[in-house]
Amino acid sequence: MMLIRSVVALAFVMVGMMSLGNARAASPLAGEMPGLDGKPVDLSSYQGKVVLVVNVASRCGATPQYAGLQKLYDTYKDRGLVVIGFPANDFGAQEPGTDAQIADFCSSKYAVTFPMFSKITVKGPDAPPLYKSLTQSANPPGDIAWNFEKFLIGRDGAVIGRFKTRVSPDDPAVIAAIEAALAK
Repeated sequence: MMLIRSVVALAFVMVGMMSLGNARAASPLAGEMPGLDGKPVDLSSYQGKVVLVVNVASRCGATPQYAGLQKLYDTYKDRGLVVIGFPANDFGAQEPGTDAQIADFCSSKYAVTFPMFSKITVKGPDAPPLYKSLTQSANPPGDIAWNFEKFLIGRDGAVIGRFKTRVSPDDPAVIAAIEAALAK
């Protein structure tokens, strides 16, 4: 009888833990971060939109993805997609420039018009809450491995997609995920 009670109690604990694990985490789109121009941007202003968050670098083999990101933004912005770029120098020192140099590069080389933010660290203890939340709540969770990793956030603020560096912005999986999120 004692064993049955223990098993039943354990089952209730496990169901409770599963419920907690399935509870919706707070949206990563919270707080302020400085834009590339130095002005603070309230990330909650993107709530209700579909947001593609990308850590970018100007001296990376994947840097040409800026063109694909811009094309995504141009194609879907009127339907509610926002692409936001976060320059980071975490991988191979491939983003050594200042914010002004990054802004000039993005504008002159790729005609970037989507929102860009001040250079940050996207991994480790110095990562901002946005990136800590993204890497913890994405599927799969875990640290960012390289530049141009993409996180898709749905209109409800939940992380609904994660795409590694080698997955280009025009990859059918990225397009399908964006279109499905925009349809909701």
